[in-house]
Amino acid sequence: MADRAGPVLPPWGRAGLRRHPGPLAVYAHGGFVSQAVEERMDLFDWAPVLRAGRRLARYDARAHGRSTGRPGDEDYTYTSHAADLIALLDHLSAMVPVDAIGMSMGCGTCLHAAVRAPDRFSRLILLLPPTAWTTRDGYSRANLTAAEAIERDGTAGWLVGRSQAHPPAVVADVPAFRPTPPEALLPFILRGLARSDLPPPVALGSLRCPALVMTWVDDPGHPVSTAVALAGHLPRAELHLSRTRADIRTWGTRIADFLTGSRP
Repeated sequence: MADRAGPVLPPWGRAGLRRHPGPLAVYAHGGFVSQAVEERMDLFDWAPVLRAGRRLARYDARAHGRSTGRPGDEDYTYTSHAADLIALLDHLSAMVPVDAIGMSMGCGTCLHAAVRAPDRFSRLILLLPPTAWTTRDGYSRANLTAAEAIERDGTAGWLVGRSQAHPPAVVADVPAFRPTPPEALLPFILRGLARSDLPPPVALGSLRCPALVMTWVDDPGHPVSTAVALAGHLPRAELHLSRTRADIRTWGTRIADFLTGSRP
């Protein structure tokens, strides 16, 4: 991976970036997955966004998928991922504000990037906001414990625990996946996530771009309470809550309609 101080390739590298033609929208995926894994998960379809004329740039976060990474907890915090996203905009020569879409960890990435550089974003689409603020402590402690266990005993137990976890009923049909980061980097990624949180409400209140917050029910890692609170803290946000798999399949169309302003 390129050192952050060096003027070489962005940390995701050429292999981790996928682009389409049209006005620019960027997408940041969730933790432990990748572009390829999310395609296999088949949560929703990007085709409506492409038909809406957007130039969609999807990339693998550092150490995920086909992107490289290095040891170091701070490389995997939301704020570091946000710095990568802003570097991506520079890499793509984005001279005008862009639309940003983020899922889970990617939601934190987009929000921190928008707080840091608000003039670079025109709209935010925030999918599955991760547990935040008052509900974050338990998640952080679990990640720190997992990082210690992996360093002490290896990854086998952690991977078994992940495979035995029950997904929310609304996405019970989504296939399980193996984490894409290298096993040697998992403790650093877990500690980076443990040290992360969404921006404080006062910072969110300064964002003036329209935002669409979407989540589903019965997911402790992405509680509805966080999505509701996030939509309340953002001055120009709307919230969509999905209770069925069929409704989740409409997310691609809802995103496209939000980006183009074509909602009824």
